[in-house]
Amino acid sequence: MALRVCGRLLRGGAVNPGRLVGAARQERAACLLPAGAAACSRGGRHGCIFTPACFITSEAFLSGLMKGKAAETDGSVYHLPASVPPDSSEQVSLLLRHPDQPPDSKVLKVAIIGAPNAGKSTLSNQLLGRKVFAVSKKVHTTRRRALGVLTETDTQIILLDTPGLTTPSKVKRHQLEKSLLVDPWNTVKEADLMVVMVDVSDKWMCSGLDIEVLKCLSQHPHVPAILVLNKVDLVKAKDRLLDITDQLTCGVVNGRRVRVRPVIKPPWAQKKPESTNELSPDEDTAAPEHGAKPTSALSKEKPKELRRQQGWPRFKDVFMLSSVDREDVETLKSYFLAAAKPGSWQYHSEVLTDQSPEEVCTNIIREKLLEYLPQEVPYSMTQSIELWQDGENGELDISVKLYAKKETHMRMVIGTAGQMVARIAQEAGEDLSRVYLRNVRLKLSAKLKK
Repeated sequence: MALRVCGRLLRGGAVNPGRLVGAARQERAACLLPAGAAACSRGGRHGCIFTPACFITSEAFLSGLMKGKAAETDGSVYHLPASVPPDSSEQVSLLLRHPDQPPDSKVLKVAIIGAPNAGKSTLSNQLLGRKVFAVSKKVHTTRRRALGVLTETDTQIILLDTPGLTTPSKVKRHQLEKSLLVDPWNTVKEADLMVVMVDVSDKWMCSGLDIEVLKCLSQHPHVPAILVLNKVDLVKAKDRLLDITDQLTCGVVNGRRVRVRPVIKPPWAQKKPESTNELSPDEDTAAPEHGAKPTSALSKEKPKELRRQQGWPRFKDVFMLSSVDREDVETLKSYFLAAAKPGSWQYHSEVLTDQSPEEVCTNIIREKLLEYLPQEVPYSMTQSIELWQDGENGELDISVKLYAKKETHMRMVIGTAGQMVARIAQEAGEDLSRVYLRNVRLKLSAKLKK
């Protein structure tokens, strides 16, 4: 096995997690390496300063990935990402157009799942190059499954952005849509690859995979899955990522045991024999035999037994990245392009999403409401589009009415002298202008829902 770190293929040596800490500005991420893999130093001759979006994978896949990257660099031309037509009929017509695929077309359906607020929609937006999915720091920003289409040369990647996996009791308690329960599970059924995202800046998420995520993985063991540790830029002690990865993968990636041999330990670490962290070539590196059931396998376990599990031992690859970092996202995109299989495109190359322009608009507005309004206020608000028409100078005029359940909520939305609602309208309008590629004049008003 080998490790690819942003275009570098690493072999030999052992990882020194002690050097992962204190690399100042150049410190970006840490990697969990299989036995025999090496660390790479960048920006200095000593230590292990890793570039972002490191991942564990097989050499066979790496060779194909490197060939693809070499082809991209030979006279490649940058293409602007697709946009969303501001007219609904035009969007419907575009979705119904016959795919303009080349003879050797390839396709990959990617379902992105995880606990609420793991960064799934942020990653999808970054991969697409435009903001078509709502993003906020509050949970349950994504309320139903949405589709994004990334088309490059002969390959089409279909991104299936899903709501955070949750439980029926939470949906009932917070009066959320039933789509939060149904959509993630249905989406995985049609996927070629499952991306499990974990927010490593949340200490509760690092101790083990969410029980709903484990249920989803165990019920679809035939769908290849990769683990993406997101928000690594917010983790100060980068060497913690090694332990987190080991915990969430049960120490197994792509059918092989992976461990870290500590070369330099922090002074507070307990002294252990070095041999306890080394691999036994006869035991640990061997994949489970066909039909054999690993002790940590979760395929058909009962829910009570699933709760005792902390990780999933069948991840094909592991990424450590920040979804807001372009370099990290490009690495993951290259992985998807290399993993695509020969097949027919489902959409025309100009399609960006299956959402209507009105859905994109209301989702962006809801994002701003979630960002600026406290607690339960944004979840109880509804929207109604009152006006959607072309202006005299080619701009798009949109008027949306916001309905609040309580008068106190309505006052919060309006703000002092209307400053809050004006700010939300301005920021949402700017985001929509970048999606529709037109100047958008958005007007918001608030009304008490009777």
